[in-house]
Amino acid sequence: MRCARCKRGFLLDVKFGGETFQFCGSCNSFNVLDKGFIALVDFVGGDEMVVRAARISYGKETKGVDQDKKLIKYMMEHRHGTPFEHSLFIFHVKAPIFVARQWFRHRIGSFNEISGRYVEYEDDFYIPKKLRIQHPKNKQASIYGDIPGEDELISLYEEVVRKSYEVYKRFLQAGVAREISRTILPLSLYTQFYWSVNPRSLMNFINLRASEDAQEEIREYAKRISFFFYDRMPWTFSSFVKYAFDGKSQFIQNLKEKLENL
Repeated sequence: MRCARCKRGFLLDVKFGGETFQFCGSCNSFNVLDKGFIALVDFVGGDEMVVRAARISYGKETKGVDQDKKLIKYMMEHRHGTPFEHSLFIFHVKAPIFVARQWFRHRIGSFNEISGRYVEYEDDFYIPKKLRIQHPKNKQASIYGDIPGEDELISLYEEVVRKSYEVYKRFLQAGVAREISRTILPLSLYTQFYWSVNPRSLMNFINLRASEDAQEEIREYAKRISFFFYDRMPWTFSSFVKYAFDGKSQFIQNLKEKLENL
């Protein structure tokens, strides 16, 4: 399988949190869902920046690995948040519109999204392999279960998506403006955006979106974001997992056990 982002790179299996993700080293991205991706395109700062931001209060900077790790753990445990705002992750994301709309509710960050007013959308829709039923106790959640005629329903889903795109193209060919033609397309359409976010806000995103009560599709992105966070800021991420993650997630629990001694 090839990379969904650059279309060139061959994918490598990355094991993280008890799961396996498909990673492209050519463009630093993970494939997500059936056609989506998330790539870390730039990063500034790191664990040392957290320490420097914290110690500026006393006119100091770093004090060596052991002392710096202890400081990060202390701040995370006691919820001293502002020193974690002085680094920056910039992601390139391709996700279904219904995922992006949940994502954009995380307002402490910057977003720029592809516009259907200026470009013609490709025939690019999320098609689930399995359907889910409503969770019996949680109105916000869904679970896998028996659905009569599931294969037929998925075929119907694909038919509706395909027909919507055919009508969209017909409107464009008839000269209808892109900003009107796009309104035909469903929420399963893939969109793309850039997201710039500091580590404090990133932790809030993971706290909410990696939890089991988050929609499965956005959880898949949150898990891969967790890898990038760990890769670039291992001390901060490990302290976050140990002291600040308060959701329910087997994925995070697996990481907590593995990173206990980092």
